[in-house]
Amino acid sequence: MIEINLIPDVKRELLRAQRARTTVISAAIVISIVAGAVVAALALYVYGVQTVRGALLDNQIKDGAAKLSKVEDLSKILTIQNQLSRISELNSQKNIDSRLFDVLAAVIPPDPNSVKVSLVTVDSEAKTVRIEGQTRGYDSMEVFKKTLDSAILNFTDNGKADTEKLATDISVSDTSYGANSDGQKVLRFVLTFTYAEKLFSPDISGATIKLDANGNVTDSYLGIPKSIFTERGTDL
Repeated sequence: MIEINLIPDVKRELLRAQRARTTVISAAIVISIVAGAVVAALALYVYGVQTVRGALLDNQIKDGAAKLSKVEDLSKILTIQNQLSRISELNSQKNIDSRLFDVLAAVIPPDPNSVKVSLVTVDSEAKTVRIEGQTRGYDSMEVFKKTLDSAILNFTDNGKADTEKLATDISVSDTSYGANSDGQKVLRFVLTFTYAEKLFSPDISGATIKLDANGNVTDSYLGIPKSIFTERGTDL
């Protein structure tokens, strides 16, 4: 049997284009419906679920606030809790003033040049120590001053051993003779000095005091004022 195509090519292309347009329109309608459903679902979540959730949270906050308002001395409790939480932080930052006792034990000479201390004041801002004391005479006071001047602070900072001169700018003032509690004649004085930067620092460990009077720690050296020594004069 012989089939003869009686539909011209132009009409055939037209029919194909119509079918394609119908397919595109159908797809667009389906996509629009799906998109509309998604938008509707989102709107329902935002304006419905979120609104309900927000209302529930508001109610919980109001209930919590009402309960807290019934607690007596709430502000004091919160203040105490805040202070307790900062105790460790404050302890780690405060100076270790107890090292001052180690300093006194190391630098106060033994008898017969011992010194009795009546008052010690530490000025952490100026980094100075003021000692009010008494001893048997000027020679003993000079021994105390030189012993302090020879002291070295040994310590460990960040795992590294280091040293600093313990005291600088040492000065003696307000010297006068008086009587102690036993009625014995004593020399009263006030000694001040600037202490090492790391002496009371909480950041160091293993702090110890070592006496090193340039290799000379004899009683005769400590008792002789440094002011009588000088370099030999040059020839004219």
